[in-house]
Amino acid sequence: MFESLPLLPNDPILGLSIAYAKDTNPNKVDLGVGVYKNDAGQTPIMRAVAEAEKQRIVRDTTKAYTPPAGVPGANEVATRLVFGAGHPAVEAGRVRTVQAPGGCGALRVAAELIQRAKPGANLWVSTPTWANHIPLLGSAGLKLREYPYYDYATHSIDFTAMLNTFKEIPRGDLVLLHACCHNPSGADLTPAQWDQVADVLEARGIIPFVDMAYQGFGEGLEEDAYGLRMLSARLPEVIIATSFSKNFGLYRERAAALSLVFANPQQADAGFSQVLNVARAIYSMPPAHGSTIVDIILHSDELTQLWHSELTQMRERIAGLRVQLVDNLSRLQQARDFSFIARERGMFSFLGLTVEQVHKLKNDYSIYMTDTSRISVAGLTVEKMDYVSKAIVSVL
Repeated sequence: MFESLPLLPNDPILGLSIAYAKDTNPNKVDLGVGVYKNDAGQTPIMRAVAEAEKQRIVRDTTKAYTPPAGVPGANEVATRLVFGAGHPAVEAGRVRTVQAPGGCGALRVAAELIQRAKPGANLWVSTPTWANHIPLLGSAGLKLREYPYYDYATHSIDFTAMLNTFKEIPRGDLVLLHACCHNPSGADLTPAQWDQVADVLEARGIIPFVDMAYQGFGEGLEEDAYGLRMLSARLPEVIIATSFSKNFGLYRERAAALSLVFANPQQADAGFSQVLNVARAIYSMPPAHGSTIVDIILHSDELTQLWHSELTQMRERIAGLRVQLVDNLSRLQQARDFSFIARERGMFSFLGLTVEQVHKLKNDYSIYMTDTSRISVAGLTVEKMDYVSKAIVSVL
């Protein structure tokens, strides 16, 4: 049976990580992998997380399965984190939240639920979007369509083209929106643009599917949730996948939540039963460790304050690296304007280099990024900033 299976190439980003690991150049820099790193080039365990883990060890009395929906306390705080205090959809009993194994798990469970409710539904994704959106959502049976988003020439959102496309999308279709820190461009909608998007979606009966993988990495925990909170208050149905990999540093623990906004509590109860049935068919019961950590942190005023402080430091560090990279590149050359990097948010940005220039950076300088010249700004360090800046200028 298995002799018919061909050998597949490595995932582009995972392949970069493998090549980087084999590189013996002491000056090598990995700007490909999308994980937060500190100035030592490490992905640290947050202090709030470490303390919550200690408390969990003391509290645990069993390794029995979690409930099908996941750790109840984690779902409660996840709902509060996503929607904020006193959100009208939550107050009206229209929201249901379940735990999922990572943001990928939340996306996939949502896709399977959509497929069950409306087989072969059209889901519109931004160009570009996170590469794994395509197999995660498309292989569930959804028909993927594209809407314009990022203008590579101006390094900004082509909002007019985006909105015009939305005005032509058929009623009942879904659109996938990035809540903040757009992956891979780093270009985010403003609150005013979110309002205009909501006007069109509401008028045309389009269902928003929001992926929030970086809450707290853009402008702040509250600001980054503006779009989805406003959509959830105005529209009858909204789907939200939330990851805790980045803002809690729980990458390997696969902690996430899927929140669903329904038209009324009765539909919410029916939809909740369906989403649990979908999850049961995929992974049966969700893991407990990562979500329990989130539960402990957000139910402790002291740990919540510590987490807020650490998250702020991470966000400000990335923003500072953006400004420093722009300053360096502007000082070393004046032919190319890189100021857009400082205006973007989150971990990613397109440098606007050609494939040949990207390969030259890898081959001559051991600086690794995807062929699209998308970099993870969090992979930069103060120590390597001059080296990277000079290398980029040398290949222009």
